[in-house]
Amino acid sequence: MNHLNVAAVLATLVLACPAEATPAGHHIRANGIDLYYEVHGTGKPLILLHGGFATADSFGALVPGLEKDHQVIAVELQGHGHTADIDRPFTYQNMADDVAALIAQLKLERADVMGYSLGGGVALQLAIRHPEVVRSLVLVSSAYKREGWRPEILAGMAAMTAGALEHTPLYAAYIHSAPDPKHWPVLVKKTRDLLATPYDWTSDVRAIKAPALVVAADSDNLVPEHAVQLAELLGGATADGALFRPVPKTQLAVLPATTHYTILTRVDLVIPIVTAFLKQNY
Repeated sequence: MNHLNVAAVLATLVLACPAEATPAGHHIRANGIDLYYEVHGTGKPLILLHGGFATADSFGALVPGLEKDHQVIAVELQGHGHTADIDRPFTYQNMADDVAALIAQLKLERADVMGYSLGGGVALQLAIRHPEVVRSLVLVSSAYKREGWRPEILAGMAAMTAGALEHTPLYAAYIHSAPDPKHWPVLVKKTRDLLATPYDWTSDVRAIKAPALVVAADSDNLVPEHAVQLAELLGGATADGALFRPVPKTQLAVLPATTHYTILTRVDLVIPIVTAFLKQNY
């Protein structure tokens, strides 16, 4: 596999969780796909969108803290987890349209949306393409353009193969939940193709009006300045030119002693930051 660092690729794409029994979920027909989702708690709806190759379980450490004030709806995207694939390439836009259709089918009207890594890209496209359904955004280790990833991570993404990844927790989680475990090579190819496709959403992101929280690790697999640039595009990370200035609609949090791979486990940091942000938008 030469330069492919499997650990780096795993860190970039997903926080893998052990294959454990999960709460009974639901399927809903949305935009031509049978999306799987799980619901935890009650209150204002909060949609969770996982990273590449992941399942709803990847947010497991955070759910107890989030469900205290929200109806947490963890969605499994096209071809991931319990959601069967369809004859359609993976694109952030397609997946965003799926989530918008799910929000409509569930009659939620508007929801807060929290996306991690690949799921953060889907969340951005949801706010770009369907702004009427997004109350606020929480973007965790997410990129708004492909060049936001470190060069060595991009090289690892390009070198992924189904066989190599069969020796990782990603594969174990997949075969535990997938409707057709033999579909694994297709999932890997579609994901590799998605990650290889150039994108730069600078202009579209600048036009997003929803309040946003950008969360990054201090040792993330994104280039360090990318999170700051994303926050600036969304209206945050600006100079404090006046006393008693209102809190900006977009905020930036960089978590210490944290990596792309561990960020969803930092309950001690993530829950207080995210819940405080969400509460200020009601």
